[in-house]
Amino acid sequence: MSAAGGRDDAPPQRPRDVRAAFLLLGLFVGLGGGALSGGGVRAAVSAVARPVGALWLDALTMTVVPLVFGLLVTAIAGTAREAKAGSVTLRALVWFAVILTVACLVAAFLTAGLLHLWPIAGLGLALSADAGAPPPAPAADVAWYHTIIPANPIRAAADTAMVPLVVFALLLGFATAQLERDAAEALLRPLRALVDAMLVIVRWVLRAGPIGVAALAFTAAADLGAGVFGTLAHYVALVSAACLAATLLAYLWVWVFGRTSVIAFARAAVPVQALALGTQSSLATLPAMIEAAARLRGDPRVAGIVLPLAVSLFRAASAAANVAVAVYLAHLHGAGPDIGLLVLAALVAVPVSLGAVGLPAQVSFFATIAPVCIAIGAPITALPLLLAIEAVPDLFRTLGNVTNDLAVTRLLSGRDADADPAGG
Repeated sequence: MSAAGGRDDAPPQRPRDVRAAFLLLGLFVGLGGGALSGGGVRAAVSAVARPVGALWLDALTMTVVPLVFGLLVTAIAGTAREAKAGSVTLRALVWFAVILTVACLVAAFLTAGLLHLWPIAGLGLALSADAGAPPPAPAADVAWYHTIIPANPIRAAADTAMVPLVVFALLLGFATAQLERDAAEALLRPLRALVDAMLVIVRWVLRAGPIGVAALAFTAAADLGAGVFGTLAHYVALVSAACLAATLLAYLWVWVFGRTSVIAFARAAVPVQALALGTQSSLATLPAMIEAAARLRGDPRVAGIVLPLAVSLFRAASAAANVAVAVYLAHLHGAGPDIGLLVLAALVAVPVSLGAVGLPAQVSFFATIAPVCIAIGAPITALPLLLAIEAVPDLFRTLGNVTNDLAVTRLLSGRDADADPAGG
């Protein structure tokens, strides 16, 4: 599972590659048909494609609230119990939260800055506002603090108010971890069942993914022409830049807090990074990361605890990319977020990323990005099109994830690492 759209903690699988290929095929068939058709043919196909695309997107969107809520409560409850089991685990979780937050904040402001310097030409992918857009942002006369803690969690869920819903899920998860195990299981079992049921629905919807993506792409290209292709390339470049920024932050962490030279860390990380780019799987790089941690003279006991935990929970570059996608979509629809919303996007992305454990790649892309988009009022209508071209950003997601996994392992090791990367 990847934290959004990658194959981050599962080895590459042929069926998943086939699904991604069909999504990509649907994207280019739709874009090509919409851009090349004209006159009565375009109007006739659009009359069918527009409702088909909107219905498919609505079917995918309806799972977001129960899926995110169930994932957050169960993941936070389990993680909190793990933290109580040992000091290394607790310290690892604290570092995960810190690094994720910084990476998401950097991604938010970097993406906004790059979009200011290199704006989206003509709002190339903007889709009609009535096709699956999230609820409007809170009214300006509502005090900001009333949008944090839900006075009525059920109403927050019904209104798709992601910020108060995430806060309630976090509190419920931490509270559940304090209960006796039997009582906690009585609450968590139906939530796990709810998550499993939502995943079944999502898989059903994704089976029709090529058709839904083709319909949405045809509509976009029919409305906006060939400029859609340039916008997709623009999106790939900016999201990849956010992932690379999260990767570079890993070097800063080990230099400032890990007492390790950047050169030593870079030499140890290169084999891991090469394997990550080849496999697009954090899990497949785990043996190489353990070897790299040894070359950095890290405590092998710490590496044995932290690296498996990091591969499962910690996806710094993916979380940063999720924020970048949300900011991009906001700009795409002509509503660039202000500083407060950029910070909000980062703060929502962190717990959502930690909660998205074990999700299939295509599901996680939607389930981890949609809540961030909704929190800042960015329409999610273009998300399925972006999912279809996720292969390139996914390379940089995995690269950044494994580099940060290795960095946090170095931070938690008690031994000093000198400039000798071989550790001999």
